[in-house]
Amino acid sequence: MDLSRALGAAGGVAATCVALLACGGSKPPVAAPAAQSNGSNGAPSTQGTTQTASNVSISDEIRSRCGIPDADAYFAFDSAHLTSKDHSPLDLVVNCFTKGPLAGHSVKLVGRADPRGESDYNMTLGQSRADAVGVYLDARGMAKGNTQTTSRGSMDASGTNEGGWQHDRRVDVMLGN
Repeated sequence: MDLSRALGAAGGVAATCVALLACGGSKPPVAAPAAQSNGSNGAPSTQGTTQTASNVSISDEIRSRCGIPDADAYFAFDSAHLTSKDHSPLDLVVNCFTKGPLAGHSVKLVGRADPRGESDYNMTLGQSRADAVGVYLDARGMAKGNTQTTSRGSMDASGTNEGGWQHDRRVDVMLGN
């Protein structure tokens, strides 16, 4: 092989490596993290919430006051997309906050992620999840300014296997300030 072909091949490999490294942080790794402590770290508890769709966890206070039934709820890995399962409970939330017992109150949406990605990525993914729910609620009639979104990323994640990680991937729907 002549020198120019060798350098061209090496340059192509280098460009591919640079492209892969540049995109490396865009997806969380699939590998399981090291074991994590489930001890108290001062983070807010998810106690008082029940899963109610495939992607949302509506607080017991809202479910009780709005008459929203229980069901399971989780996001797919590396996803911030709502599914058709999400529409019914979120429509009930909108109805309750626009015409029902919580009319005029605000909703706080807290996006969460499982612990497998980098911290910054998980914060962004959690925010994307909260924003997706917020956009849905706003499009269905929530009053402007009555939807607050934030992310906890994987700060409160406790899963150590797919079942636990699935529980970590959600948006908590809570009564706002």
